[in-house]
Amino acid sequence: MFGIKRIVIAQHERGLYLKNRTIKKIMDPGVYWMFDLLGRKDVEVYDITKAEFKHAFVDFIVKEQKELCDKYFQVIELGDYEVGYLYMDGKLTSVLSPATRQLYWRGPVDIKVEVQNIEKEYEVAQDKVSLLAYARLGKIGSRIIEAVLPVEVAAQHVGLLFIDGELVKTLKTGLYVFWKFNRKVVIENVDTRLQSMEVSGQEILTKDKVSLRVNLSAAYKITDPVKARSTLVNVTEFLYRELQFAIREAIGTRSLDALLANKGELDHVIFDAVKDKVGEHGIHVQGVGIKDIILPGDMKDILNQVVETEKAAQANVIKRREETAATRSLLNTARLMEDNPILLRLKELESLEKITEKIDKLTVFGGLDGVLQEVIKIGVK
Repeated sequence: MFGIKRIVIAQHERGLYLKNRTIKKIMDPGVYWMFDLLGRKDVEVYDITKAEFKHAFVDFIVKEQKELCDKYFQVIELGDYEVGYLYMDGKLTSVLSPATRQLYWRGPVDIKVEVQNIEKEYEVAQDKVSLLAYARLGKIGSRIIEAVLPVEVAAQHVGLLFIDGELVKTLKTGLYVFWKFNRKVVIENVDTRLQSMEVSGQEILTKDKVSLRVNLSAAYKITDPVKARSTLVNVTEFLYRELQFAIREAIGTRSLDALLANKGELDHVIFDAVKDKVGEHGIHVQGVGIKDIILPGDMKDILNQVVETEKAAQANVIKRREETAATRSLLNTARLMEDNPILLRLKELESLEKITEKIDKLTVFGGLDGVLQEVIKIGVK
């Protein structure tokens, strides 16, 4: 019929009745007939199994229609430094941001909100850390991503917590979740394990003006993360620069011969120059070592020639020493044979034996005495 509307409100629904765009009442389940010839009446139907009530007139309902509000809605109001854990039927489903005013339908869904003051407390309650940190995208996840910052501090690491640019706390190994409302939260993880640094290709002049390149390796660890972060902008850049300065100082005050003769001393000099300077900033240098000293090509040739000449001279000395020893041995042997005829005869036989090893055939005249007397004769004066 013209001008008459039939309105059906199901058991799980409620109707918001408006006349001249003003809320008049809330309609319970049932069938309603409404005469509206001029189109001034309207009914907005809501599914109360979706407990959250969103409407432009929320503030008006709370303030101007308190009786209606108390009957049909559960009102949640949070202060500027309060957040709320929203539970629906006993399950954590969302978080409410500060200064929130939210209405929920009274009905089949049980609503409970747990309030936490975050004016001075910036961490999520410990019993809810894992729930919020591992929330997946969806009804709960989208709001949590905007509300909290999950952080995991790995083993042998230290976390530095900055609130609005100020270092307020160090974090041990574990899982943390921080509120992002009304503040800027930044976490820096500092590795406290032993680390290595390579300083490669440093072009340096020695004291005697020889250009060479040096490669160095250093082992270090951060022992005081707070001091290192508060006094240095970049730990690795600072340590690298100090090692560079130490290398230049150590090599620039020594000649090439001194460097090549004792590279181990150079390690100790660089280590002593660096350890105290970086130690003031919470960095412990465990060891420093020169890996390579690289000379230019022409200098290599010169050094090779020097080494070759030195080795040739050493070989010549050894050869002369051996020749002298051999001559002295022969002289001693001759003196013994001069004083001892039997020894002389034995040497004759030894020589005969060596000769016969090289002769294919031997014709003997005069028997064995002929061999012994005539084949080899040694005249002794």
